[in-house]
Amino acid sequence: MLGANDGIVSTSSLVIGVAAAGADHGAVLTAGLAGLVAGAMSMATGEYVSVSTQSDSERSDLARERKELEDDVEAEHRELAAIYVGRGLDQALANRVATQLMAKDALGAHARDELGISEPMRARPVQAALASASSFAAGAAFPLVVATFAPASRLAYVVAALSLVFLAVLGAIAARVGRARVLTGTLRITFWGAIAMGLTAAVGRLFGVIA
Repeated sequence: MLGANDGIVSTSSLVIGVAAAGADHGAVLTAGLAGLVAGAMSMATGEYVSVSTQSDSERSDLARERKELEDDVEAEHRELAAIYVGRGLDQALANRVATQLMAKDALGAHARDELGISEPMRARPVQAALASASSFAAGAAFPLVVATFAPASRLAYVVAALSLVFLAVLGAIAARVGRARVLTGTLRITFWGAIAMGLTAAVGRLFGVIA
């Protein structure tokens, strides 16, 4: 939802700003398409770098844990048992659980319960980058498609109106899924989307007049 909202707000604002500057229909569409590609690549790059850093940290933590298991497995057993005691098990049961889990996969047990690293939650930079890029592109496609078919004379108004509708729908869905207040979520994203579009329209109009 975050990437899609970003795509809608960024691309619609760009399209509106360029249209307000007096550019022709072709130039507006070119700017919108360029914004879609640039925004998707920016999201992908930022997400890839961020998640890669997280992945590097995970590998470092796992390497350190593997070394600790090789150097002093008994101390690691006590450490794992202490974690289970802290979660509510008595000492005897915690010791048995730690023994059984470490017998099966000592590193996996420590990664999961000590470091908070599990296979389903491992950092995957490429997957994260693709997800961010695709969600941004999907959101950006909405105002771009509207701009393609909107009449040139009223392009900015049509894009703004329908983009706010798209934002309201996504805000409502996100609030519903998150079990938050639907009206609050809808108004929040719609308000800030309108602010972004209004500001870029003002900038486009200003520079269009100056030019």
